[in-house]
Amino acid sequence: MFGCSVGSGISLSVRRDEESGLGITMIPRISLTFCVLAWAAAVAASGAELRVGLIGLDTSHATAFTKLLNDPKDPAHVDGARVVAAFKGGSRDIESSWTRVEQYTSEITNKWGVKICDTIEAMCKEVDVVLLESVDGRPHLAQARPVIEAGKPLYIDKPLAGSLGDAIEIFRLAKAKGVPVFTASSLRFGKATQAVRGGSIGRVSQAETTSPCHLDPTHPDLYWYGIHGVESLFTVMGTGCETVKRGLTANGKIEVVGTWAGGRTGVYRESEGYGGKAVGEKGESPVGAFDGYAPLVVEIVKFFQTRVAPVQPAETIELFGFMSAADESKRRGGAPVSVREVLEKAGWKGE
Repeated sequence: MFGCSVGSGISLSVRRDEESGLGITMIPRISLTFCVLAWAAAVAASGAELRVGLIGLDTSHATAFTKLLNDPKDPAHVDGARVVAAFKGGSRDIESSWTRVEQYTSEITNKWGVKICDTIEAMCKEVDVVLLESVDGRPHLAQARPVIEAGKPLYIDKPLAGSLGDAIEIFRLAKAKGVPVFTASSLRFGKATQAVRGGSIGRVSQAETTSPCHLDPTHPDLYWYGIHGVESLFTVMGTGCETVKRGLTANGKIEVVGTWAGGRTGVYRESEGYGGKAVGEKGESPVGAFDGYAPLVVEIVKFFQTRVAPVQPAETIELFGFMSAADESKRRGGAPVSVREVLEKAGWKGE
């Protein structure tokens, strides 16, 4: 048990036992910032391994993340959390979902001893934190609801949702319940991309990123796979995108040009590989490379331990606004579309 109680604000206690797992209790006593730091220190000091629940066994991410967390012999093993329970999920109208559920279920149960639960509610009783991995973004809102209701810190894999409106609603629910939630592609945490994010070339004036852009008719075009390259773009450009214009490259691939405040420009292009370049005040740098899943899983565990998201909701929502505006630009024959217009139409109030 760890506790802190000083002055005025919030007091914090952290416990670990078989029934409740690692828990936090806060009473008005000290500042929220202090309590977050105290929570992180207590988790580290206790050596407690967070129990992780998985939702959606229809993606290779479910098995890859489980191996990184559960296999201490893996060269990229990430300490601090272990997958112990899962809800299978699966979508009957997406072949890449329903054809893989049983295969991945067999792997995580037979190889890693993960318990399969019949409902998300039942799974939440077995875990401290949750990874929502369903490959289909459409059920994410419904799947996130019971996790948020249970108060479990939640990472949601790409795409956050199947629509901009659902993405906004997930963050609204999380904020209302005080539950930490974040989403990100693994591309965000590539070493070179993070270096530029951290200021290695100063303020970025223009950037271009690429990624494959497989489409699925159940989702807006860029949500399904182009999101990886768009995530790299937003990682180095940050927020402030004002308009989006979608067209095609000379060889018929998707090209989306965003104009940021201050005349900065960010371009996403469909390509066979992951990559790109950013130009800043101090020079230029490659960005957008895929450095594996481990850097993302490290950030997820850190998020679970501290309850502090590495990506803020406003940036994620603007990113989804960019992708939605790209589809709207396509519908308008390639005309520029205001990101603010698209966000407001979907109900975003800038929270």
